[in-house]
Amino acid sequence: MKQELDALEARIRQVAELCRTLHAENRALRDRLAASDADRAQLAARLDAARSRLAAVIENLPKDA
Repeated sequence: MKQELDALEARIRQVAELCRTLHAENRALRDRLAASDADRAQLAARLDAARSRLAAVIENLPKDA
């Protein structure tokens, strides 16, 4: 019985450590996702600005060319 309880205790400790590890990994992944979302938003804004500038350049091209 003592061995079974010791084995169960060891297994519970392993599961608890795995939960802590997964929690930390989850937090890191959420941080990376937030950074990626911010980068994507910044790139989308830059792309919109480039489109606007390109549209302005096209609009100023001579019509007879």
